[in-house]
Amino acid sequence: MSAPARPAGPAPDGHGTPAAPTGGTADRRRLPVAYVLPLRWTDDAELAGLTDYLRRLSGLVDVTVVDGSPPEVFERHERAWRGLVRHLRPDPALRGVNGKVTGVLTGVGAARHEHVVIADDDVRYDEAGLRAVHRLLDRVDLVRPQNYFDPLPWHAWWDTGRTLLNRALGADYPGTLAVRRSTFLAMGGYDPDVLFENLELIRTVRAYGGTEAAPAWLYVRRLPPDTAHFLGQRVRQAYDDLAQPARLVVSLAVLPALATAVAARRPGLLLGAAATTVALAEAGRRRAGGAAVFPPVTSLAAPFWVLERGACSWLAVGRRLLFGGVRYAGGRVRRAAHFERTLRPHRPH
Repeated sequence: MSAPARPAGPAPDGHGTPAAPTGGTADRRRLPVAYVLPLRWTDDAELAGLTDYLRRLSGLVDVTVVDGSPPEVFERHERAWRGLVRHLRPDPALRGVNGKVTGVLTGVGAARHEHVVIADDDVRYDEAGLRAVHRLLDRVDLVRPQNYFDPLPWHAWWDTGRTLLNRALGADYPGTLAVRRSTFLAMGGYDPDVLFENLELIRTVRAYGGTEAAPAWLYVRRLPPDTAHFLGQRVRQAYDDLAQPARLVVSLAVLPALATAVAARRPGLLLGAAATTVALAEAGRRRAGGAAVFPPVTSLAAPFWVLERGACSWLAVGRRLLFGGVRYAGGRVRRAAHFERTLRPHRPH
């Protein structure tokens, strides 16, 4: 395996260098934290909402948007965000099939602070969440918060079933992570040629010998995707499990187990499995005060999500065997993520 692409070093100010708040309460609230938002939009339907968020965010932290949008969209963003954020194009020297990773490599390399929050464009931090991440990064190299959807349309309810099961069994995979910049640069960033980029970053930090915190109590709001985007992600997200063999085996067993129970005319087995899944999800919902952000009805989504993942896992394996990978951002990605043991040769001695 080739080493992950190394991010560029500190870059001079690009477009839209933010004007830091001066004087009074704003200075006292501002944190020595860099916020990196990798972005690639083909339309600006959500521009007003994101701009409002960036306006609030820029009063708290130093914001860099790494924007891989087409030129005309980039220019609209430049006009909308001038004076709010530092607005950069991805470093053209970086190559990789996952544009989000090249955006992160660019943004972390250009960051002005040691503590760096990396977040998707649908993540919405508040001040308390940023301060909690900042404190945790004093002790660890990577922080893994817990996302929750608000509002909660039907498909966000459905996907929350996955979130609750992950919480019950360990930790979820959110749309945001936070890292120490020095650790990130010393380990050479992470591989931009994988699909499950958050798992790749987590495993690379671990392989390097870094420490991780996954506080189940650190809730960060996330906006749900539209229905079409959600439906388009189902097989791609199941493909992520190719990097987690135990999860993949369990998912692949769902449909055969269902077929066996139906053929044996054992509805009690099906009801028992559904009830167990709901109970497990409920344990995840209640963990670390989760009932404050996850409504009770979300536990009922878990069996539906398990059935969906069971079907989509077979489709994901088929994509790997028949086509060599899954389509993503106009290309095809073969590898979901590296196993930690294959990343360990990059650990310093």
